[in-house]
Amino acid sequence: MPDFRLPDLGEGLTEGEIVNWLVSVGDHVSVDQPVVEVETAKAVVEVPCPFEGVVSARFGEPGEKLAVGSVLLSVGGGEPAGSSGSSGSGNVLIGYGTSESPRRRRANRRGPGRAAVVPAQVDRASAPTSAPADDSRPAPAPPAPASTTPAPAAPGPAAPGPAGSGPAAPGPAESGAPGPGAPARPDAPAVISPIVRRLAKENGLVLERIAGTGPGGVIRRADVERELAARPAEQPRPSSGRRIPLRGLRGAVAAKLATSRREIPEATVWVDVDATGLLAARAALPSVSLLGLLARFTVLGLKKFPELNSRVEGDEVVVLDEVHLGFAAQTDRGLVVPVVRDAHALTTAALAEAITGLAASAREGRIAPADLTGGTFTVNNYGVFGVDGSAAIINHPEAAILGIGRVVDRPWAVDGQVAVRKVAQLTLAFDHRVCDGGTAGGFLRFVADCVESPVTALADL
Repeated sequence: MPDFRLPDLGEGLTEGEIVNWLVSVGDHVSVDQPVVEVETAKAVVEVPCPFEGVVSARFGEPGEKLAVGSVLLSVGGGEPAGSSGSSGSGNVLIGYGTSESPRRRRANRRGPGRAAVVPAQVDRASAPTSAPADDSRPAPAPPAPASTTPAPAAPGPAAPGPAGSGPAAPGPAESGAPGPGAPARPDAPAVISPIVRRLAKENGLVLERIAGTGPGGVIRRADVERELAARPAEQPRPSSGRRIPLRGLRGAVAAKLATSRREIPEATVWVDVDATGLLAARAALPSVSLLGLLARFTVLGLKKFPELNSRVEGDEVVVLDEVHLGFAAQTDRGLVVPVVRDAHALTTAALAEAITGLAASAREGRIAPADLTGGTFTVNNYGVFGVDGSAAIINHPEAAILGIGRVVDRPWAVDGQVAVRKVAQLTLAFDHRVCDGGTAGGFLRFVADCVESPVTALADL
């Protein structure tokens, strides 16, 4: 009876939260059939199963976090995709399915505790799933000192293979049985599972005060949850309004913004522009949004000022050849930045269409993780929120972000006369390590000229 484990999520992700089960115990599943919705730090995605058979067990409930390598469900009578009698590869990566042929697995020569290295995003779908470091099996504890008191019978030792040589065994949180990682000190709490330790830490519980109900007094997940269920009566939290946990997508965005503020010495420049011509161009191209036009001008500007299409790695500035253009999109689950790959190679219409499609997928919560990573520059239309300007935070590890505010009627000098025009503000926040104010100002002025007279961009198309 094969177990299907939470697969490698890619991009450094080590866990996912169950949102909704798509199958029940007793259901028949086929190869590549989505069986569960999981929220990662990137998006909510459907996970396809590489086995065919009848679901005999599910592990985890909606709202519960599972580490990569943890068992999701068991399939009775199932075979992994790619084996005789089955179709598909069995290479499961969230958001990508199992449709391609697997690569040959290399013998694992890593020593204990060393993490697997996946060389590139495109290879992750065929890389063998490896359990995270927290689930690796520790070496057996040294024998206890001799004592005149007879020791209780210990469970029979398992016969673990080399680290990373096979899929991780179900964690003690599910089985409740002590393993070789049980604490040897008599005064230490008997906890094996890292999931149990994390759950206790996140909720401020002291493990030494929890009575374990597992074999030998091991503290199981059920014991921690029992303490949490009893907490409202014993330790009521002070009333302090609504609490929103920083986890999943919201937590990932918070971490990235904090990293940007901590590591990037940013500066901001801005300019008011007459956007009357921009609105006229928008009316002439009904399939192209204002953000689509701004994206086109941005790509042209990066061609002239490539220093802004870069990132800092160590003590070097890496200027990138391709423009993978990100754009900020607000969703019910928080702010995301979908990425249009190779934006420099697209026509204006194709670029606008890609932005519209990715924005719709993001709002529906169905965007693939690969579409939320790898950006080299970001644009943001914060005018949709009714504001004129913004000192935006750079999307780390990029080097700059361009934004446009709302378009409003304002008095504007035209040919020596005051007239009412459609005016907006452009702002550029940039990493001062990659360029100086002259380069940043030159880029912003070029984009502003394109906004004021879109026909001038034709020379660079």
